[in-house]
Amino acid sequence: MDYTDFIQSKMTIDASHGLQVPADQLNPALFDFQRDIVHWALAKGRAAIFADCGLGKTLMQLTWSSEVHKATNKPVLILAPLAVASQTAAEGRRFGIPAAVAETPKDIIDGINITNYDKLDQFDTSVFAGVVLDESSILKSFTGKVRTALINAFCRTPYRLACTATPAPNDYMELGNHAEFLGIMTRTEMLSMFFVHDGGETSKWRLKGHAEKGFWHWMAGWAVVLDNPVSLGYQDEGYELPELHMHKIIVDSDTPIQEKLTLTQRRNARKDSLEARCRAAADLVNDSHEQWLVWCDLNAESEELHKLCRMSRQVRGSDKSRYKSSTMLGFAVGVLKCLITKPSIAGFGMNWQNCHNMIFVGLSDSYEQYYQAVRRCWRFGQVHPVNVYIIISAREGCVKENIERKETYAIHMRKQMAELTREAVKNQLSQTRRIFAAYKPTVPMKLPHWAEMEAI
Repeated sequence: MDYTDFIQSKMTIDASHGLQVPADQLNPALFDFQRDIVHWALAKGRAAIFADCGLGKTLMQLTWSSEVHKATNKPVLILAPLAVASQTAAEGRRFGIPAAVAETPKDIIDGINITNYDKLDQFDTSVFAGVVLDESSILKSFTGKVRTALINAFCRTPYRLACTATPAPNDYMELGNHAEFLGIMTRTEMLSMFFVHDGGETSKWRLKGHAEKGFWHWMAGWAVVLDNPVSLGYQDEGYELPELHMHKIIVDSDTPIQEKLTLTQRRNARKDSLEARCRAAADLVNDSHEQWLVWCDLNAESEELHKLCRMSRQVRGSDKSRYKSSTMLGFAVGVLKCLITKPSIAGFGMNWQNCHNMIFVGLSDSYEQYYQAVRRCWRFGQVHPVNVYIIISAREGCVKENIERKETYAIHMRKQMAELTREAVKNQLSQTRRIFAAYKPTVPMKLPHWAEMEAI
């Protein structure tokens, strides 16, 4: 990079990227709240939709992409987790929005293109007028190569949309990464403006007391958080979640150990109880004729479950992409009785309302992974009560209680944002801009007398 390119890369461009598309011209399949959110996101040009599972993020991002393509006559790219690309294309056909799954650059069409995140490095991102991050919580890790690659790859893409259900339930860093991806404010700028460093740990930041209200209003300018249309003042469109029945099974005691265990101690406890936990899960699956979704964290758990659970298939990280995709889509259409996999592999994006029974053969401390895994089945559109079984060892400690504590915090954040974004959506806020301090001189500048003489 020469000096001219370096200076060019540092320039702050305050350009308008919003599209004024009449709301009544958007896809008629959209509900009122979906139409208003898409209209708002198009007017912003760069925005985030944090809508709960089953609220129609796929239709909203397809409609947004379609309008960007119509306005620019350039292709748009949707990045999605594994197997979700084909599901998104099928959703597009259902609502009359053509979209193509692109495995290689040769597959790119002049329209909406969908590909998996792991294929991003194969594409020239400069040809796209717009980009959508489906399950944008992939930006969570501020040190991750994926996060950096996404921000750099689309830093000059005019139109950007980020969609996920769980924005930073216990970590503000992810919100900063979303703002940076959208070109609103860098993560560093966000931290310096609204946060103070808390103690000696580099990752611990807390909101400044006087800045809390300003922070939520700032977020409401570029993000919509929605757990139910009613929370934004819309009429109930039939979005009611079915009952969720939680069952905890402790395989080696009646009550969990209350003392705080180290990570090593918990891992050892999981290994020691592996066979008992897998056997308890297999008993549930084999005694039923219904579909079952079984979540695990260890490869050894996956192998043991597959051996014990009849009519099951496992999806592992080492499997080929084509096998992963076909197996998960097969489970979605009901041709597979039992799917065994990890939340890190299949916990994001898939719509599995066809299944209402799931098992966690142990839990990690990640609330996001747990929440997303549960919401694959417990989502709007599910017609049956959902049964969730958590099978753990007493020696693993109070891991379930830790997840519940994080869940309480996440619900609090969503409620705050829903309150602040209600008027933002209804008033159709102006386009999102990168925040900076504009210089507006009001006092005329006068040259000193000696300078005037030299000029003469």
